[in-house]
Amino acid sequence: MSGIVLYQSKYGAAKKYAEWISEETGFGCIELKKADIKQTADHDTLVLCGGIYASGISGLSFLKKNIGRLSGKKILVFCCGASPYDEGAFEQIRNHNMKEALAEIPLFYGRGSYDMEAMSFTDRTLCGMLRKAVAKKAPEDLEVWEKALMEAGGSKCDWTDRKYIEPVIGYINSH
Repeated sequence: MSGIVLYQSKYGAAKKYAEWISEETGFGCIELKKADIKQTADHDTLVLCGGIYASGISGLSFLKKNIGRLSGKKILVFCCGASPYDEGAFEQIRNHNMKEALAEIPLFYGRGSYDMEAMSFTDRTLCGMLRKAVAKKAPEDLEVWEKALMEAGGSKCDWTDRKYIEPVIGYINSH
């Protein structure tokens, strides 16, 4: 079985997960902007790793654009975000992103990282505005992602862990 791991990573967590999946599977690992669909389509298995930003999974547009050329391939998507896993939030991400031709693709989640200092001006500004809005809510009314945002504050947090790729490796090995 041949495979490839593609990733699109803004701040490093998706890249870290892609590299770990590559190490465990022996698949090549390529940043999505350097990927070529012809090269990608030569493999039996494709794993796409991307961060979650404003409910969207980065890199998913590559699959949407090329899904016809990837017919018959084993495709998996691994996404990561700053929030702890929550079944309801995960289903919202799935429903928002994995539509139509992508609906049957398995989706996996791992917790990523958060670093206000490393963020772009735009992301830092948006997170700051979001924190101010969330701070006005009663603590018992906060959603999981809102609690995580408030707990992280302005500090640097790295929640990446190899345990999050175990289901991905298990899926690849069993299918």
